[in-house]
Amino acid sequence: MYDVISPHAHEFIDQGEVAATIAEADRLARDTGAIDAILAKAAEKKGLSHREASSLLACEDPETRQKIRDMAAKIKEDFYGRRIVMFAPLYLSNYCVNSCLYCPYHVKNREMPRKKLTQEEIAAETIALQDMGHKRLAIEAGEDPKNNPLEYILESIGTIYNVKHKNGSIRRVNVNIAATTVENYRRLHDAKIGTYILFQETYNPQSYGVLHPAGPKHDYAWHTEAMDRAMQGGIDDVGLGALFGLDSYRQEFTSLLMHAEHLESAMGVGPHTISMPRVKRASDINPDDFDNGIDDETFAHICACIRLAVPYTGMIISTRESEAVREKMLACGISQISGASRTSVGGYTAPREESEDSSQFDVSDRRSLDEVVDWLMGLGYIPSFCTACYREGRTGDRFMSLCKTGKIQDCCQPNALLTLKEYLEDYATPATREHGARLIEEELGRVPSDRVRDIARKRLAMIGEGKRDFRF
Repeated sequence: MYDVISPHAHEFIDQGEVAATIAEADRLARDTGAIDAILAKAAEKKGLSHREASSLLACEDPETRQKIRDMAAKIKEDFYGRRIVMFAPLYLSNYCVNSCLYCPYHVKNREMPRKKLTQEEIAAETIALQDMGHKRLAIEAGEDPKNNPLEYILESIGTIYNVKHKNGSIRRVNVNIAATTVENYRRLHDAKIGTYILFQETYNPQSYGVLHPAGPKHDYAWHTEAMDRAMQGGIDDVGLGALFGLDSYRQEFTSLLMHAEHLESAMGVGPHTISMPRVKRASDINPDDFDNGIDDETFAHICACIRLAVPYTGMIISTRESEAVREKMLACGISQISGASRTSVGGYTAPREESEDSSQFDVSDRRSLDEVVDWLMGLGYIPSFCTACYREGRTGDRFMSLCKTGKIQDCCQPNALLTLKEYLEDYATPATREHGARLIEEELGRVPSDRVRDIARKRLAMIGEGKRDFRF
């Protein structure tokens, strides 16, 4: 018997309410006064209800959509500044007992070679990521109780944290694994994970059943209620996401926000992150087989509306998307991106061409981390490798209270500059290092507190002298 003590999924994501919300949105989207009132509320930066945000999503007027994007960009900067947090995925194993129709890991896929990393191989992958300059990872594994038991995940987390190579270390390990029990979430919490991430894939129960025909993931309620159990197990930060393209994007959008509202109401804190993946091509998977694909403009509009609805939440876009799409999404509220990702097991130590047949999805943005960092700086953003909040205990409601009041900026901006300086000193090409030095000097002038600015200058100088890991 599952140890679920939270409300059932059908209660906090009621399908009747989803349908009623979409119907109301169709009506209000044509009401200029109603939309202006919703935009005025969004400008207060306290968030929107799923009904209000869905009405904005239904707007088709180009001028209104541009207002929404401009406001999303401003709100993101007001909460998070111009920093963009960097991370990379690390795939541990592609063994899986599920039959998900959109994922190449499905148990019936005979084309994909199966692999599970040893602890020695995990250490080698970690060193490869450290040599790029990464400080934050998201570990990934298929659901297979025999090959990927929780003990394996816990051991792997310990291995990653214990690898110290030159000036490199992984300071935060986020975890994206299958739904589990409250007790197992306690064990993950005790292993000092960062964010627990789990994509719902689709919130439509009927579509969910069709897309997950067999395996433990077939249970819609068990999967949807996982975040409640994770937070009951002591995990402060959880990350939501829907895989856009599996079902109607308007239904997924509404349900995703209802899920965020539920966590805020029932658990006292909303999602730490919301990810924005789309179905992509992979071994034995053709995205054209799904009828709900969305174009780039619609994708950007969804992103902007989410940012207005949950202004405090980190928003993630991965290397599933191209450079051009990622640039568009950055201007709509994205605050975290991956860089130089490999989505195959062992992909960071093996030549790309040898490992791509086991990739979970095709990577569209294939640039090196240095190229991504330089690109971000050229767009006016601050690439950040910061993990200070996690290590200083600013998680869950403690992080959100600081974020919602804007006080987190007193920590985030200097921490971003300090970790960027570390990256520039240890890993950057000469051109990127020169570019970054100019950016840091410019950003120091924008730090509002004289005291914080003076401390940051001293610590930046000490990083240049070889010292590491300062944090506010």
